[in-house]
Amino acid sequence: MNFLELIKTRRSIRQFQQDYIPEENLIDCIDVARLAPSAMNLQSLEYLLVTDKSQVAAIFPLLKWAGYIRPHGNPKVNHHPVAYLIVLINQQIGKQWSAYDIGAAVENFILAAWSKGIGSCWLASIERDAIRKIYQIPENYLIDSIVALGYPAEKPVIEQIEHDIKYWKDNQEQLHVPKRSLEKILHLNKF
Repeated sequence: MNFLELIKTRRSIRQFQQDYIPEENLIDCIDVARLAPSAMNLQSLEYLLVTDKSQVAAIFPLLKWAGYIRPHGNPKVNHHPVAYLIVLINQQIGKQWSAYDIGAAVENFILAAWSKGIGSCWLASIERDAIRKIYQIPENYLIDSIVALGYPAEKPVIEQIEHDIKYWKDNQEQLHVPKRSLEKILHLNKF
């Protein structure tokens, strides 16, 4: 698959197969995340990779899934993530521009994962205090978000929209994700 096709086929996955993901595959993805652009080249982002089954299970109830269709969009039993990437900001290095760094780094990570067939869902609605306590994350680190990981057990489809941005599941449990058309968002040489 070429790079543009990789981007066009990537979707947020909320139903995962329970197959093991080799840690070296995820570490390769973290390596390309660290190579993403960083404002002022501060490189304040750090990552906590969670692959241990008991730890993965402990994190699951600390996450909120698919706000528009909750709880129907939550991962079902035997379809939970098999790994997580916790995205951290080391405030001793800097946080002023970290939102830009996070966007670039996590997108690199997600696309690298997808190139290996690994599905992901980037979550910001998480219980940060509980996660900090579990991993004893020092106070100088902000817990930004978590990327849930696993091989996909679903195949969401894109729908062109006019007005409503809310995703939905149909009667066959197929997730439909509305996207604005290119014509609606592109202004070529004039507004």
